[in-house]
Amino acid sequence: MDEVDEVAQLPLDTQVKILPPDLLASAYIKIRDAIDMLTAEYEERKKDLDAQKDVIADKLLEICNENNATSIKTTHGIIMRKVTSRYWTNDWDSMYAFVKQNDAYGILEKRLHQGNLKQFMEDNPDKVPMGLQADSKFTISVRRSKA
Repeated sequence: MDEVDEVAQLPLDTQVKILPPDLLASAYIKIRDAIDMLTAEYEERKKDLDAQKDVIADKLLEICNENNATSIKTTHGIIMRKVTSRYWTNDWDSMYAFVKQNDAYGILEKRLHQGNLKQFMEDNPDKVPMGLQADSKFTISVRRSKA
């Protein structure tokens, strides 16, 4: 057994401690590529399954509509027809004015735009909103060599 095989037999946390950065970068890229490949395979398979599910859902909706039924009990489960609503706006200025005028902030999702807030904070370091929380940490990215 050569040195490479011996290292490969060690637990990953031990390997990480003893391998040089060049080999760690190589391993990182291989793992990232494998994840990308699996993700692409998953997305393609999911797209196919979603399309199949949509065809079946359309037929079940047709059956419910023909029978004016809100639910149909089967041996495999209960088919339920319901109204699903989705809302959006094409005029954000009016929407913000409406929310403010009606004190209806609850109709907005509670999420901050990370990039816009970062830029605002850089441009206005003296203006920090009450209750703002921040978490910063170093992360790693590995760029593939061009050679």
